[in-house]
Amino acid sequence: MADRLVCRECHRVQQSGEQESCVSCGSTSLTEDWAGYVIISHPDQSEIAAEMQVDEPGKYALKVR
Repeated sequence: MADRLVCRECHRVQQSGEQESCVSCGSTSLTEDWAGYVIISHPDQSEIAAEMQVDEPGKYALKVR
């Protein structure tokens, strides 16, 4: 998944070249150095989303370096 970037702030996964900043939180701190991801479709009903402090549906990295 080298064609994907992850926000270091909120861990949201997005396509490389999609934007220069995170589509979720607006941070410009993006990285290609990450591992694993989870897809959260209903954050209001998800224990994982609560643990990760995720409010929006989407793909999120589990480990960001």
